[in-house]
Amino acid sequence: MNQSTKMFVGKGDKEVFLLSKMANRHGMIAGATGTGKTISLKVLAEHFSDIGVPVFLADVKGDLASVAQPGELNPKLKDRLDFLGLSDFKFQSYPVRLWDIFGELGHPMRTTISEMGPLLLARILSLNEVQTGVLNITFRIADDNELLLIDLKDMRSMLQFVGDNADKFTTEYGNISKQSIGAIQRALLTLQDQGGDHFFAEPALDIKDLMKVDSYEKGFINVLACEKLMMSPALYSTFLLWLLAELFEQLPEVGDLEKPKLVFFFDEAHLLFDDAPKVLQDKIELVVRLIRSKGVGVYFVTQNPIDIPEKVLGQLGNRIQHAIRAYTPKEQKAIVAMSQTFRQNPDIDIPAVMTDLKTGEALVSMLDEEGRPSMVERALIAPPHSRFGVIDAIKRNDLIQNSPFYYKYHQIIDKESAYEMLRSQMAAKETVEKQAAEEIKQKKEELALEKERIRLEKERERLEKAKRTSARSSQSEVTKMAKSFMGTMSSSLGRQIARGILNTLIKGK
Repeated sequence: MNQSTKMFVGKGDKEVFLLSKMANRHGMIAGATGTGKTISLKVLAEHFSDIGVPVFLADVKGDLASVAQPGELNPKLKDRLDFLGLSDFKFQSYPVRLWDIFGELGHPMRTTISEMGPLLLARILSLNEVQTGVLNITFRIADDNELLLIDLKDMRSMLQFVGDNADKFTTEYGNISKQSIGAIQRALLTLQDQGGDHFFAEPALDIKDLMKVDSYEKGFINVLACEKLMMSPALYSTFLLWLLAELFEQLPEVGDLEKPKLVFFFDEAHLLFDDAPKVLQDKIELVVRLIRSKGVGVYFVTQNPIDIPEKVLGQLGNRIQHAIRAYTPKEQKAIVAMSQTFRQNPDIDIPAVMTDLKTGEALVSMLDEEGRPSMVERALIAPPHSRFGVIDAIKRNDLIQNSPFYYKYHQIIDKESAYEMLRSQMAAKETVEKQAAEEIKQKKEELALEKERIRLEKERERLEKAKRTSARSSQSEVTKMAKSFMGTMSSSLGRQIARGILNTLIKGK
């Protein structure tokens, strides 16, 4: 392994080197499409791997994973090697780990909603200020209630919970608009359709897995497949920003090392700053400014340096500037302004050369031993040792399946989190409400039975009373009849007796 502190980058009138102990001072590779940015990126990545520095890079066009296969000589490449004086140049492959948020072209690279946080999630969802405020409240309520937000269903359940209890939470956390809740829910559905349910899940990425070396002490080159991811630019840029933020938060302070602990290449860097709110831009500037103290070098790859804010651009000490097209007065004015950010070389008319550079050539300025930018040099960039073009499917599958991370990240783990806990709480609440309803129902039934018993008791008493009354009434009628009968009989018999006596008296005379 080459332990040299100098990494050969290219040659013009002078040879140009990148000093490994200045590599964590960040850098930039810029230039129009087709001018050689990808070659420069591969050359730097290979150099870092050679000195034992792991690399992370985003493969936007699908042609960086071929760093896992050795290159081949061709006439054009031979001419370049001869010009550069690289007589001992050898083609070789490099240790590679393949990653893919969607888990199709590499190991799944995931995080959780909680780790992403409301600021970055709001950017992915393109939320406005009010909606972002509601999202912040939702995260705070989840934290206060110890509800872990892992995946999208957790987030949707949490939003529903907050919306259903908005009146309860408003006095403590602030206004919660149900319209904002609905807007966030719709944005989450769109994110899910874009593959967000692959990204937000567990097991989450362990940052340390990006910082490995092989048995020969070469740094692994971690390649993130981004062809599909680029269909969702906000997700792409926010994910890479999250990755930087995680490195910044998890890695310890190490100061200035002889070589970086990790080098991070951010391709299509302009997407990081497009439509980013000020609070997010401030966070990016803070991370870029301070992450070098964690031993991490960040290299932005973009078509035009003016796409990067001045405060960030000022942090990028190592620069490789390929050709830029300038056809309008505005573009030419931008080139003049850009040229002033380099340390001037009296032998080079930077604005003129910048539009005249051939493919593979670049204006290069690297930091010297004292951390000062060197005078800009026009240089032909060295070729990579690995293969040009796209890696074949057989090699890709071999790299994925023979990696120790295949089984670690292959299967999604759905552990108990906010979704399950809220469902459990809701089920418990429904059980309590059901029991209460059953008790109320039972009490009503018991009350109805008691009322019916009392009614029946009263009805029985009424019937018995009526029966007694009827019996007394019947007895009275019989008595009356008997008395009447007896009276009649007595009267009739009396008359008969009277007649008999009278007749006897009459006959006796």
